[in-house]
Amino acid sequence: MKDAVIIAVIVLIIGAASFYIYKAKKSGKKCIGCPDSGSCGGCCGCSNTEEK
Repeated sequence: MKDAVIIAVIVLIIGAASFYIYKAKKSGKKCIGCPDSGSCGGCCGCSNTEEK
């Protein structure tokens, strides 16, 4: 029973993360982990986009 609860919690965490990524991509964010994801150029070195 303990294993089933642990597996359920892991599945719930993975599902929530997947839903967050799906929702962020659907809203047009290019770099999800970037604090400027709504306005950055889509590269992960977002500090480089500010220099252009």
